[in-house]
Amino acid sequence: MVKLDSFKRPNAALLPLLASAFIVGVYNQAFWKSFSSATGGLTLAAFPVQAGMFLLLVLTFTASLATLNFRFSIKPLLIGLFLVTSLASYFMNHYGVAIDWSMVQNIAETDSRESTELFTVGMAFSFLITGVIPAAIIAWLKPRFQPGRRQLSVNFATAGVAVVGAGILLMLMFKVLAPALREHRELRFLLTPTNYIQALNGYFKRKWKVPVVVAPLGRDATKGVLWRGNTRRTVTVVVVGETARAANFSLNGYSRLTNPELSQVPDLVNFKNMQSCGTATGISLPCLFSPLGRENYSASRAQSQEGLLDVLQHAGFKLLWRDNNSGCKGVCDRVPYEDVSQPVAGDPFCNNEECYDERLLRGLPEQIRNGTGNMVIVLHQKGSHGPAYSKRYPQQFNVFGPVCTTIELGKCTRQSIVDAYDNTIRYTDHVLKQAIDLLAQAARDDGVDTALMYFSDHGESLGENNFYLHGAPYVISPPEQRAVPFMLWLSAGFRERFKLDQRCLAARVDQPFSHDNLFHSTLGMLNVSTAVYNPRLDIFNACRHAP
Repeated sequence: MVKLDSFKRPNAALLPLLASAFIVGVYNQAFWKSFSSATGGLTLAAFPVQAGMFLLLVLTFTASLATLNFRFSIKPLLIGLFLVTSLASYFMNHYGVAIDWSMVQNIAETDSRESTELFTVGMAFSFLITGVIPAAIIAWLKPRFQPGRRQLSVNFATAGVAVVGAGILLMLMFKVLAPALREHRELRFLLTPTNYIQALNGYFKRKWKVPVVVAPLGRDATKGVLWRGNTRRTVTVVVVGETARAANFSLNGYSRLTNPELSQVPDLVNFKNMQSCGTATGISLPCLFSPLGRENYSASRAQSQEGLLDVLQHAGFKLLWRDNNSGCKGVCDRVPYEDVSQPVAGDPFCNNEECYDERLLRGLPEQIRNGTGNMVIVLHQKGSHGPAYSKRYPQQFNVFGPVCTTIELGKCTRQSIVDAYDNTIRYTDHVLKQAIDLLAQAARDDGVDTALMYFSDHGESLGENNFYLHGAPYVISPPEQRAVPFMLWLSAGFRERFKLDQRCLAARVDQPFSHDNLFHSTLGMLNVSTAVYNPRLDIFNACRHAP
């Protein structure tokens, strides 16, 4: 009874040290795995620096917690830290993700159906063991605090000793630590709870900025000289893929036949070397529809000015955004919008939870046939969004397998994950072929000049180097999350109208391009004249005949 009481009523001065050791040791498996690799692996030679780093982090966290070690603050703080850090640790360990503000944005802007896919029995068990139980123990404890100012003195003394100890360790280890930390910048995104605290701060600073007036862009836009004397309508369909990585397209050399239908399309131009602007939809989508480019992009800058769709509207095009995803991230705020993602009972293109991408094409031939003016239609796919890859396609496209059918990827073999993902690409292949077919028919039957452009917002990790999903900070992101597909199909009438040379386009498929090119290439392809157009970034400009 005495031992239990002494355990239940520890000296409050020990709480910051014990909690810090627990946080650094239990919640940071992803960090220690990366740090161990960066310092030579689990060897006797590397042990001193790894042990020193452990002590350095414990002392640093102790100093921070000691300043808040008061009767009415420390327990709620530690309970909250244990619960939240337990979840962050699970996702980093289970999916190989790193956490920065864009990952927080990605989570915040993911719709409820996608969010529920991440909550599993395994996560609940991990949360119970590493979060709920430690938090319950903290709630049960009744630490012995010093009265009044004496506790304040104890706290500052504890923090002071911890800071001095951390400083000494840092000086002793600096020559060893500095190169490792400089060469492995991902470590700061893996150390929890500092990673998600900084990420939340960055996200809310961006989100809660004073609203700005959206500045006009390209108000001078007009249709160029190639439109003169031509009365035929044009319809351009832009398909925005989701989480499609270029590496798994057989058109790009992938060993599996994931593009059996597109490979049979005459005159399809498949660009094989396209890099995304970001590794998550919340960054890539606003970035690629803006003229900023990746190096100059920021969420605030993109939100404070109009984008590509606005410029096209200024030039007189009729716009429509059709969405089977979680929204357009502000890109389509000023154009007509249709949400086709909500399941409808009995709809062959929906299951009980979501709709397949073929639903984006429903009624499209009629809209084209009955429409007036020149149209630009954006179709935003559900695509290959994980981790529930097996839900993204109808059963008849379950070609590769057996597939992983659980969202707990750790319970699946890597091959079964790849199988399910490859089926999503095969289904996208079918959807794109269907879209091209209906545009080709509109060109034949209705005398409309038609075009289709397809690209993905970002790629996906499927277990390479133990990375899964997407959203890694760009500076440390693996190539699988950045290399995306990009395709173009033009009807004969469209090529003739806009003087585009098919052989020249085909000759450029291996050249390196990025999302930075899409804004200007779309304007150039449609011969839109505006001061914001940069011909040097127009992929198609070099392939245009003189009018």
